Amino acid sequence: MDDAKGRAPLHDPAAELRAAGFRVTAARVAILDTVRSGDHLDVDTVTARVRERLGRVSVQAVYEALHALTGAGLVRRIEPAGSPARFEGRVGDNHHHLVCRDCGRVTDVDCVVGDAPCLEPAHDAGYLVDEADVTFWGHCPDCRREQVRNRT
Repeated sequence: MDDAKGRAPLHDPAAELRAAGFRVTAARVAILDTVRSGDHLDVDTVTARVRERLGRVSVQAVYEALHALTGAGLVRRIEPAGSPARFEGRVGDNHHHLVCRDCGRVTDVDCVVGDAPCLEPAHDAGYLVDEADVTFWGHCPDCRREQVRNRT
């Protein structure tokens, strides 16, 4: 239901799909909701969780929906080196990511310093820069604890 100003309530996947010009289907709603409630999910994980909710859905349908949702700005696709593409619901704020070298866990990190795009190239080659994509690599707390346990 819309609020008094005619806006869709927050976190209403069907309303967001309609507002972005998509036909609302159970699969699209489930895919958008799954990405939004997940944590940097890959396509296989999105597919498995949507299948738990709806039963049958093809991997190709999930790929196509994620591509369309990314194009519409409803989800964000990230591709850490050596990892499959992952999708997240946090969009529009130019945040960055920490990636664990051991387990592949991905964690959001807010803008490093300054205003978006956070970093400016030394030479922009005539581009109008509107986003910076920074990936920090390291070892997550769980993997660090495991490394310490393995040393003793």
